[in-house]
Amino acid sequence: MGDILATLYPWTKSIHIMAVISWMAGMFYLPRLFVYHTEKSFAGDQLDVTYQVMEEKLFKVIMTPAMITTWIFGLTLVLTPGIVDWSSVWPYTKLVGILGMTWCHEWLGRRRKDFSTGQNRFTGRQYRMMNEVPTVLMVLIVLSVVVKF
Repeated sequence: MGDILATLYPWTKSIHIMAVISWMAGMFYLPRLFVYHTEKSFAGDQLDVTYQVMEEKLFKVIMTPAMITTWIFGLTLVLTPGIVDWSSVWPYTKLVGILGMTWCHEWLGRRRKDFSTGQNRFTGRQYRMMNEVPTVLMVLIVLSVVVKF
């Protein structure tokens, strides 16, 4: 099994990186959509309906499949012999970042459902602040993998 994973490593890593890029694009954009949705529309108006369609497609068609692909190919990389040095700190800091990113993804999914039921309770400012969380987590994850502290 290890030989197969080692042979497929460049492909696994490539797909993982593409999935991460897609997931992160959505993680940056969806909170921004929520800012506009909160500040520019009212429950039930045409703009509200338009934002809901955009948010749903972004979350269900792009972000969630990208997150799942990221996890699958990330775990495959972890299982590839010689890739992860478990005696180092970086795999654990990366894991904290990934779990945080997954939590953030789920939080955004719940906020999307709030909009769909007309029960949004957050302000544009709060969504702007939440928009920074994926950035901080991305920095943690990238530094963990590249610097390997």
